[in-house]
Amino acid sequence: MPFFALASALACWGLAQTSPVKIDNDQVKVLVVHQDPHKKTRLHKHDVNRVMIYLNEGGQTIAYQDGKVTKLKWKAGEALWSPASGMHIAEITSNGAVSIAEVELKKPAAGTPPRYPALDPVKVDPKHYKVEMENDQVRVVRVRIGPGEATPVHEHGLNRVVVYLTAMDFRVTGDDGKAQMVSHKAGEVSWGTPNRHKEENVSKEAFEVVVVEVKS
Repeated sequence: MPFFALASALACWGLAQTSPVKIDNDQVKVLVVHQDPHKKTRLHKHDVNRVMIYLNEGGQTIAYQDGKVTKLKWKAGEALWSPASGMHIAEITSNGAVSIAEVELKKPAAGTPPRYPALDPVKVDPKHYKVEMENDQVRVVRVRIGPGEATPVHEHGLNRVVVYLTAMDFRVTGDDGKAQMVSHKAGEVSWGTPNRHKEENVSKEAFEVVVVEVKS
């Protein structure tokens, strides 16, 4: 589906009391939200654009105050763009509870497109790094690295949110030649800044993340 065509089928999410803020800085606020099925949220709105990464399969009905109703279905690991929206009530219509990583974008578009480095991973390692959607605020990249596979040296040129769809057990070697082991659990999120390194998946399981690069 074309990126901007998603605008008519976007995820709007009511914040539950059990939704902890994982990252909060001058560029983004990131929450991991857990919502039970068949329970309506309070009437609310979203004042900023967001990227929504669904951690498991589900569906939702969104009823807007003006009478408009939107019905959504998503797959586990799917990422969607969600622009700022008016007052509405949302309800999970699937039978199981759902979890989502919600990336709120605090700043508008920078006005000029970023210059990606020569070693941009999308360029030097298209096997593992694929752009899923892009606009003037974000570039969303899906990363899949098989067990025992490694990436070439690459450089991340933008700050980014990383949402772990699977567990991570990596050997990461930096510019200085020093290697360190990096681990994360499925469902975690992290904040990354510009850096250059190479990575090796030392586990016996395939690795997958969604990376939200922030342009503003």
